[in-house]
Amino acid sequence: NPTQNNYSCSRSFLKRRRRKMMLVNAARRTLRVSTYQGLRNLSVSTALRNTGQAYPVIDHEFDAVVVGAGGAGLRAAFGLTEQGFSVACITKLFPTRSHTVAAQGGINASLGNMEEDHWTYHMYDTVKGSDWLGDQNSIHYMTKEAPAAVYELENYGMPFSRTEEGRIYQRAFGGQSLDFGKGGQAHRCCAVADRTGHSLLHTLYGQSLRFNTSYFIEYFALDLIMSDEGECVGVLALCQEDGTLHRFHAKNTVLATGGFGRCFFSATSAHACTGDGNAMASRAGLQNEDMEFVQFHPTGIYGAGCLITEGCRGEGGILLNSEGEPYMARYAPTAKDLASRDVVSRSSTIEIREGRGCGPNKDHVYLQLSHLPAEILHERLPGISETAQIFAGVDVTKEPIPVLPTVHYNMGGVTTNYRGQALLHKNGQDQVIPGLYAAGEVACASVHGANRLGANSLLDLVIFGRACANTIAEENTPGEKIAPLPKNAGEQSIANLDSVRHANGAVPVADIRLEMQRNMQNHAAVFRDGPVLREGKELLADTYAKMRNDMKVSDRGMVFNTDLIEALELQNLLTCAQQTITGAEAREESRGAHSREDFKARSDEYDYTKPLEGQTKKPVEEHWRKHTISELDFDTGKVTLSYRPVIDETLDQAECKTVPPVIRVY
Repeated sequence: NPTQNNYSCSRSFLKRRRRKMMLVNAARRTLRVSTYQGLRNLSVSTALRNTGQAYPVIDHEFDAVVVGAGGAGLRAAFGLTEQGFSVACITKLFPTRSHTVAAQGGINASLGNMEEDHWTYHMYDTVKGSDWLGDQNSIHYMTKEAPAAVYELENYGMPFSRTEEGRIYQRAFGGQSLDFGKGGQAHRCCAVADRTGHSLLHTLYGQSLRFNTSYFIEYFALDLIMSDEGECVGVLALCQEDGTLHRFHAKNTVLATGGFGRCFFSATSAHACTGDGNAMASRAGLQNEDMEFVQFHPTGIYGAGCLITEGCRGEGGILLNSEGEPYMARYAPTAKDLASRDVVSRSSTIEIREGRGCGPNKDHVYLQLSHLPAEILHERLPGISETAQIFAGVDVTKEPIPVLPTVHYNMGGVTTNYRGQALLHKNGQDQVIPGLYAAGEVACASVHGANRLGANSLLDLVIFGRACANTIAEENTPGEKIAPLPKNAGEQSIANLDSVRHANGAVPVADIRLEMQRNMQNHAAVFRDGPVLREGKELLADTYAKMRNDMKVSDRGMVFNTDLIEALELQNLLTCAQQTITGAEAREESRGAHSREDFKARSDEYDYTKPLEGQTKKPVEEHWRKHTISELDFDTGKVTLSYRPVIDETLDQAECKTVPPVIRVY
């Protein structure tokens, strides 16, 4: 019987295939175990003894460990491996699923391919965009290095869109000008159509495969390991595949874990953007900076939150209200739709508040692209056309896209300098934390200050990922002796893991997360107000207590326990949210993305609306042009704030002078 023979053959083939895969997997496990430095149990703390649980811990030793495999993490990892260091790259996602992949618009660099440009113009725009809260030494470094970084990416194979002459195509983007704001709109944003982040991430990952970086994929980083002397000596991580715990003992640790946009109900951030690195730093007794500054992107799709790139407006898109009016001309007469993001988001919110919103509920605005030639949309904005069709049901060649300001980026993060070194600000002085670095959205260098300019985020990734690698290479040698692990390193973290795993309260993880997200969305939005922030702060404290004392985790397993991972991510999100709303409530001014309705003016050391002659400089205690430094007590959720001066000095005054504060208008 031919049918029976075919069935027997296919069954026989499947058996052979299954047996082959079992042998391959067994070989992989053998190979994996053979590379481990050792396998032993940590001594079990009292809390763990009470549960009868013991967690085997596998030890690894590397010159450096990078946590995160987005743009910053990959650039740091292969930058180190290229220079001979043994490097572990820990990531909870496959590298090409990191959130860098979602960036659309482009990467800023003053190449001058569309008109004459210079990096000092880029620096001026970035300082102005930051509302003079950015550190000018870091901004100097980033903008000067930008052209070389873009050409490096081109040499790695990144397929930039091209002009007719074959040069890298550069589009207009918000807040970018020529000749220190006096020369009109700059075209500085180097783009790969509207999929620049996707292209960048795949380029960097492909490049990283040339080098011998050890990837630990789908490993969830739990905590930093700090020595008694305050040096970072590694990371503890959980392998999601088999539930084993791994201690990575390393001379240098780079945090590149991304932002914490998922603190809010509506965000363009991926669900994986849970502030893991910021929370790890907080639990280690370290500091975060400027966490209250949260950027709302002007154009998230109404109802879905998906990003519609600023590149749409760079190519000629226009924001309209219900009357069909291009309203940005009233709020930013010069830059119009290409004003900085905080200005555009506030303008759209005001239009909605004053009854000029669109739709049946008048609760959004329109982004019109239909006046642009179809070939331009197809060539330069293909992804947006597809996204609008899927998530808004709109054909952009015929209809406008319904959009709304949506949480997009966190300007705050782990305090670092322009070399990528993590800092501790104590007694008025910056102290370098030995062995710890940070780059990308998890870090605060602070190149973005109170508001990030569009297309400076991808630049931030590659510049400071590379800076971390270079600084480590300058100060260390491959194979150098590592400070010993402290006694029972990671035990406190494992006790927390065990507590969360066996949490048996009344409220599921998802309910607590939703409560936090709605609270942040309602109390720390585009416009903020003292009484509303104080109410939000009290409600969030209750949510934090609920997470600590009444959380319910249903799955007790260790193998791919998504309930457990989401509970650990919730801890991280709430750690970040507490610092965000506390910093926002304390900052009694409006600056950049932080807009207080009860304190509408910017508070500086001088009144820059008047001539400076005859004015006395206010002491730092009496104004708000300073960085917020926040520390959190993990057990209680209490946040302690202090402040750090803004760095106005550039790296070289002869090469690039300080940009003095003025009133920011577009």
